[in-house]
Amino acid sequence: MKVMLLKDIYKLGNAGDVKKVADGYARNYLIPQGLAVMARPGILKQAERIRQKASAERKRLNLELGDVAEKLSGLELAFAVKAGETGRLYGSVTNQMIARAIEEMTSTVVERRNIETQPIKLLGVHTVPIRLTIDLVPEVKILVHREGEPAKSAYEFSAEEAAAAEAAAAEAAAAEAAAAAAETAAETPEEETGEEDEEA
Repeated sequence: MKVMLLKDIYKLGNAGDVKKVADGYARNYLIPQGLAVMARPGILKQAERIRQKASAERKRLNLELGDVAEKLSGLELAFAVKAGETGRLYGSVTNQMIARAIEEMTSTVVERRNIETQPIKLLGVHTVPIRLTIDLVPEVKILVHREGEPAKSAYEFSAEEAAAAEAAAAEAAAAEAAAAAAETAAETPEEETGEEDEEA
């Protein structure tokens, strides 16, 4: 279905753009939320006016949120968590936790849906983009460290160590799967031979 966007939509387009989207996405989300309308000839004539209005609104928002972006840019947030020897967390650092920490440190309210990351499940330093507008996307550093250790210990657990820990965990899982498969294969011939003895 072709729709014309009435507002800027992250990863889809700017207001006034005509986009082809899935029917369900248009009917169930874009149109009911007032973010788009079906692209009809009468509506398409208004596209330029909508683009100009949206461009002015985008400039206003960028000016208004520019100070917030400066506050957030380069901000470091530390999270003390429980973790295993491989660096995997018992739980995760979620968008909600990050939003709460930003609010506590800067008195700036950021909606969790504007934090562009999956839950963090490894120790280390993670860079997380915060989407304020389409144009303003400051990055925040998230330091995830073990409880009882200083926050700077997150830098010690580098990306290489995290990758090695992930590889070790994957190897361990593969070894367990191979052992289970071997055990199943060892049990299967005994059952088959038992059936042959009954037939004889």
